[in-house]
Amino acid sequence: MQTVETLNEGLKRAYTMTITTKDVDARVDAEVKRLAPQIKMPGFRPGKVPANLIRKMHGEALAADALNTTIQEGVQSLIAEHNLRPAMAPSVNLADGYEPGNDAEVKVELEVLPDVPTPSIEGLTLERLVVPVPEEKVDEQLEQIASQQKSWEDAPKTRKAKEGDQVVMDFVGKVDGEAFEGGTGEDMAIEIGSGRLIPGFEDQLIGVKAGEEKTIEVTFPDEYGAPDLAGKAATFDLTIKKVQVAGETKLDDEFAKNMGLESLEQLKGLIKGQIEQEHNGLTRTYMKRKLLDQLAEGHDFEVPPSMVDAEFDQIWHQLQHEAEHEEDAEAAKADLEKERDEYRAIAERRVRLGLLLSEIGNANGVEVTSQEMNRLIMQAAQQYRPEDRERFFQYVQQEPMAAAQLRAPLFEDKVVDFLFEKAEVTEREVSREDLEAAIESEEGAVPHVHGPDCDHDHDEKPAKKPAAKKAAAKKAEPAETKEAEAEAPAKKAPAKKPAAKKAPAKKAETAEGEEKPAAKKAPAKKPAAKKAPAKKTEAEG
Repeated sequence: MQTVETLNEGLKRAYTMTITTKDVDARVDAEVKRLAPQIKMPGFRPGKVPANLIRKMHGEALAADALNTTIQEGVQSLIAEHNLRPAMAPSVNLADGYEPGNDAEVKVELEVLPDVPTPSIEGLTLERLVVPVPEEKVDEQLEQIASQQKSWEDAPKTRKAKEGDQVVMDFVGKVDGEAFEGGTGEDMAIEIGSGRLIPGFEDQLIGVKAGEEKTIEVTFPDEYGAPDLAGKAATFDLTIKKVQVAGETKLDDEFAKNMGLESLEQLKGLIKGQIEQEHNGLTRTYMKRKLLDQLAEGHDFEVPPSMVDAEFDQIWHQLQHEAEHEEDAEAAKADLEKERDEYRAIAERRVRLGLLLSEIGNANGVEVTSQEMNRLIMQAAQQYRPEDRERFFQYVQQEPMAAAQLRAPLFEDKVVDFLFEKAEVTEREVSREDLEAAIESEEGAVPHVHGPDCDHDHDEKPAKKPAAKKAAAKKAEPAETKEAEAEAPAKKAPAKKPAAKKAPAKKAETAEGEEKPAAKKAPAKKPAAKKAPAKKTEAEG
């Protein structure tokens, strides 16, 4: 096999590999020899089938496999011999006009990682914004917990329901006089004023009494999750079984013991710890962005366009998805298009910072242990169905790029922690509102590559994006109340491979967390604050 370099420009490389028929035939001969003892053919004893017959029957497939294997090994050898560090998986293609039985020309194109200058990590200065947790904040959280642990007592049958009371009822929902699927239930308990039911429903429960029958009229919201009900007028025939009032909740040791704790003080300590953890997370986000800003200011080097393209595509896909859920999707997309260059600059900054963090981590012995890697794989596997998990394990083991994607966030966090320790850190006490405002002011900043002809205002920021309005999720059950949940990221199928298996490319981690223009985090699923009703209704939403 012969290899000729055809391009060496910047970070781009291209090569032509010539694989001769002699190379392929030698592999086919070896494979025929290996398979011969296993081949069975009428008229021949096992293992005695002539090699020429095996070639005649299976030669085309064997030649294709031999060529594919030769290309795979050739690409690997090419990378090793030229000491290449691919930024992304190389593009490997047979030249046009190839005919089996002839010499094969294979075009290999790739971009290599740049030689990152030794990062300067001396003189880093950071400010840690500290948020104290006042006792009143703990008491406020304690009151919220208590409100979610209400005990209900039956009220006298003469009591008319008020806001804050709980009503237990049977119901039948109808549209155009016909009962609709999911609109019938029994013993549903709803606290008036909780906002669990569609607008107008709970207001009409005020004044009802136990034993009363009542018909109410409501209109389903236009954006309601069940399309067949969205925007339609409906009636609900109600049979009120009970009106209940909330019993007094005493915040004492007994209350804490009912929650599995030893004392009220222990419960308060847990609440305070949870709030402190939230504050620490916000503080880390702020410090990390300031750290990345300093790294970006001090380093400028060429980055592989293919990596920038991949990062930009990810950002742009998410932004487009969010724009589609705006009230005027076309206008939102048009506005977004005006800022394409700004988001491409963000993608370039992320890639550059990722390369910097990777270089810093490797130079200072930061690593993700095999135990940590196994834990990451196990966590990622939980997103798949049990029957698909083994296949996922195999995929990660066989695809270095997949493993690198799992490793990258943890590796980055470890490098950031290392840099926090190296930096000179001062502390300043602020309120939570001030801390959130400081983080908010950092979001959306246009990252700028500080080159020799830099003439831009470095504090320039793009227009703030309005939060995307999410489409109402279709209810899994007609009667189910749903908290807003973000869809789990679709699992990407492994890329379709060309004739040659793509060489495992060193995946440089792209820095996350500094702007997040695309990656608006999915809200965590909230724990149900109220007891689930015995039967659920389409009125809930």
